[in-house]
Amino acid sequence: MPDAARPVLLAVDDDPHVLRAIRRDLTRAYQRDYRVVATGSAAEALRVIDRLRERDQEPALLLVDQRMPDMTGIEFFAESLDRCPDARRVLLTGYADTEVAIDAINRVRLHHYLVKPWEPPTERLYPVLDELLDDWRADYQPPYGGITVTGHRFAPATHRLRDFLTRLHQPFRFVEVDAPEHAPVRPVVRLPDGTELADPTQTDLLSALNLTWDAGRPHYDIVIVGAGPSGLAAAVYGSSEGLSTVLLEAYVPGGQAGTSSRIENYLGFPAGITGAELTRRAVDQARRFGTEVLSPVSAVGLRRAGRARVLTLSDGREISAGTVLLSSGLSYQRLDAVDAERFEGAGIYYGATASETSSCADSHVWIVGGANSAGQAALHFARTAAKVTMLLRAHDLAKSMSRYLIDEIEATPNIEVRPRTVITATAGDERLTGITLSDVDTGAAEEHPAEFVFTFIGAQPRTAWLDGVVRRDDRGFVLTGPDLDDPLPDWDLPRLPLPLETSMPGVFAAGDVRSGSVKRIASGVGEGAMAVSLVHRYRAES
Repeated sequence: MPDAARPVLLAVDDDPHVLRAIRRDLTRAYQRDYRVVATGSAAEALRVIDRLRERDQEPALLLVDQRMPDMTGIEFFAESLDRCPDARRVLLTGYADTEVAIDAINRVRLHHYLVKPWEPPTERLYPVLDELLDDWRADYQPPYGGITVTGHRFAPATHRLRDFLTRLHQPFRFVEVDAPEHAPVRPVVRLPDGTELADPTQTDLLSALNLTWDAGRPHYDIVIVGAGPSGLAAAVYGSSEGLSTVLLEAYVPGGQAGTSSRIENYLGFPAGITGAELTRRAVDQARRFGTEVLSPVSAVGLRRAGRARVLTLSDGREISAGTVLLSSGLSYQRLDAVDAERFEGAGIYYGATASETSSCADSHVWIVGGANSAGQAALHFARTAAKVTMLLRAHDLAKSMSRYLIDEIEATPNIEVRPRTVITATAGDERLTGITLSDVDTGAAEEHPAEFVFTFIGAQPRTAWLDGVVRRDDRGFVLTGPDLDDPLPDWDLPRLPLPLETSMPGVFAAGDVRSGSVKRIASGVGEGAMAVSLVHRYRAES
């Protein structure tokens, strides 16, 4: 790769001996793929960043000493944050500065800190930088020669394509065109080889990108339906423990968690992680252990065939397995407002779609809902939007949101929280232009201009296809273990159902789709792992 095209690793330290050591260690490990730039001045480092910006470039990594005479490392990160928001930031500290570094994680979006000295670098430096640079490269868009999407920004078909490519981690450039009045523009996807696809289906697009997979065998030890946190965890544990595993996903892996703009309370990620990035890592991990991933494909039927369980797929195929894990998750409830359905994908969105983030810059964003996902979205959009207004049916955020998110929201000046307020009507022609807000207690209504509404108002399980197959509660969630009545119809085993087992032997449920589950990412991951343990137990008894 030409020197000028390589991403930059920028090291800053006023101590010449330390700076030489940084340059040496970075060059030794990364010179093939990166250009190492080292400077002893914070001011000069800012000038380096500005020169890179003039060439539409940004450093991949900033490795900066905390104690410098002209500017502390944390002050440098604060000063450079707007210049290079996507760079990975690592602070070099002494033991006395570790508390300062921890405090800076939220303040300047610090990704890591290293205590000097970092010898040996193979143990204390490179593993940290390797992981940060892998994350950076996953989002890095090099000088452009890739996928282009052309369409009208507020056309639902265009939104679906942009969202699909974003969640597939396929970088693309969006070129907006004006839509003639009453004549919607069909989006067009242009691939690097010149192929053009007019308003392609998900299947057509995956095929063109060579991202389709076929089942590699007629029978599996376990089929997992749904690739949210619980399904992905089960795939990792199942395939790593020798079970032939196939994972089915109706859209793209990640589920609702995959749309989360930032998850800050998941164990092991003190600086937080996006749902998309957590999903990418989990999918890579599952595939490394041998999991087959079929997407987009839905399960539409389930039946017993002797000791096997047979799933019918939306494309007509059938997959046989010894056991099945239902982890199909939830779908967001639709906004109950006049004409809301007309504007889905044209101003009203379900979940914090990353594809719309740039469109909302300097705008007023409305968030409907008061749980953690709504709070994470509000903080995410507040970075670039002029104002974010959260609409709650409840009296306050404390009912359903974690305290750390409430504290961050209260400290963010451009976020407004309006309790006991709902959207009752929407307005616009081809796109959303206004909403009507109503007070839950008094019914008083007021109209507001609005272009962007993101809703997080609870969800319902994706279990309609299981009607008459496994037992569910009155809201459609799958009943398991001790929640099932005794005796069970058609239960042919001498024991009662295992803790996550459904009313059909050998069929388990985990995560949000299960009745009584805790609707948290960590608990979903735990249930996915637990389900694999129970699958082993079932297989040993069969």
